[in-house]
Amino acid sequence: MIDKTALEQVINEALEGTKMYLVTLKVSKDNIIDVALDSDEDITIDDCVAVNDAVLAAFDRDEEDYELTVGSYGITSPLLLPRQYQKNIGYEVEVLTADGRKLKGVIAGADDEGFELSMTVKRKLEGKKRPELVEEQERFNYSDIKQTKNIIKI
Repeated sequence: MIDKTALEQVINEALEGTKMYLVTLKVSKDNIIDVALDSDEDITIDDCVAVNDAVLAAFDRDEEDYELTVGSYGITSPLLLPRQYQKNIGYEVEVLTADGRKLKGVIAGADDEGFELSMTVKRKLEGKKRPELVEEQERFNYSDIKQTKNIIKI
């Protein structure tokens, strides 16, 4: 089986000097390798081919056969890394918390520990008969989140 640590090192070396970064790397027991990349900018097919070529150059298929797929991390896929949250500041997301709450809002800020979600919620304000919509921000640690996905509007 392909050494996942060595493979990750080759991929990270291929990404040095670019705005791309590795999001997921999966290696099955059958040597099926799936690489998902993300970037602070767009990822082109040529970017994926360059990483693919780096892996092919480092791991001889005659010694150990493997199947390799290199692609960009999908826009509909959940956010996994702090860098993805930072990239998506200002975008609307749906958040599922570890305690089961489902929230919608805009990522207002993010760092290595967590992120802030700006939400419009109904609140009964003092002196008002009916609830009103108000803006609130809540901070979350990444460990408190089951999943965060972008909301795609067409």
